[in-house]
Amino acid sequence: MATMRAIVIREAGGPEVLEEARRPIPEPGPGEIRVRVHAVGLNRADLIQRRGHYPAPPGVPADVPGLEYAGVVDATGAGAGRWSVGARVMGIVGGGAYAEYVVVHEDEALAVPSPLSLEEAAAVPEAYLTAHDALFTQLGLRRGERVLVHAVGSGVGTAALQLAHAAGAHVFGTSRSAWKLERATALGLELAIDTSREDFAEVVRERTDGHGVDVILDLVGAGFLAGNLHALATRGRMAVVGLVAGSRAELDLGLLLRKRITIVGTVMRSRSLEEKIQVARAFAETALPLFETGRLRPVLGETITPDDIRDAHRRMEENRTFGKIVMVWG
Repeated sequence: MATMRAIVIREAGGPEVLEEARRPIPEPGPGEIRVRVHAVGLNRADLIQRRGHYPAPPGVPADVPGLEYAGVVDATGAGAGRWSVGARVMGIVGGGAYAEYVVVHEDEALAVPSPLSLEEAAAVPEAYLTAHDALFTQLGLRRGERVLVHAVGSGVGTAALQLAHAAGAHVFGTSRSAWKLERATALGLELAIDTSREDFAEVVRERTDGHGVDVILDLVGAGFLAGNLHALATRGRMAVVGLVAGSRAELDLGLLLRKRITIVGTVMRSRSLEEKIQVARAFAETALPLFETGRLRPVLGETITPDDIRDAHRRMEENRTFGKIVMVWG
């Protein structure tokens, strides 16, 4: 049986539990394609899975992390006719992308925009599809609205910043790192808020003459809930995407009712195949062309080899990264 290289989680724990192993090369089924993976984007969800707190969904390798890939179609299953062998594709998976091959449904895959290298393309799927779905499908962000993006220097944060800016929205953003806010400003951030020394809700209310923001994309979680309610305008909308600051918080229902606030929880990994295909189609129609014209550009922080994967996980845990770390198979 032919085998491939993969980065596996030996047991729940720190970065030291990651190691390289050999695994069988998967075969594509009906309607599926097999992709020879060139590059893999790293995500904070990988860290949580490695610690044993984010189990893979059914049908996905339990010990091989990785939620996004970029590569070349290597083989097609029965009835799969959308892609030809050799086509450059990228996309999201429920797990298993830390491997030299992945198998996905042909309708989940996206064409790699011609200006992008495969390394750059690997920095697109998870961050941009998550941000695009949350901002436009879930929250209905419109031109001229104000949107606050928490953790704006993260992968999803920089993607949301660019997407909202391209859509004509006014983008505010938070971070605990001044250097990340400085780099985000170069991407179109209009108001940078350093949460290590400022109350973001007070800053927002002051800068909007008490109106507040129309939309909040929260990549942080529990610790920001109370401030979010105060920062939102009447009939404001908020999507909770990340929980790095915890999953439990006290909710002021009176304020929620008075302002008629909408709160949406969203996650990509656990969605059905049909839902993921819908997300991919919406992104392909409205956002993918912006990469072709250069209006959107993935924020590629650094590229690493499989030998560097442990150190990369450490840097992510220590919040020493900006944009996306991409692992390239040699």
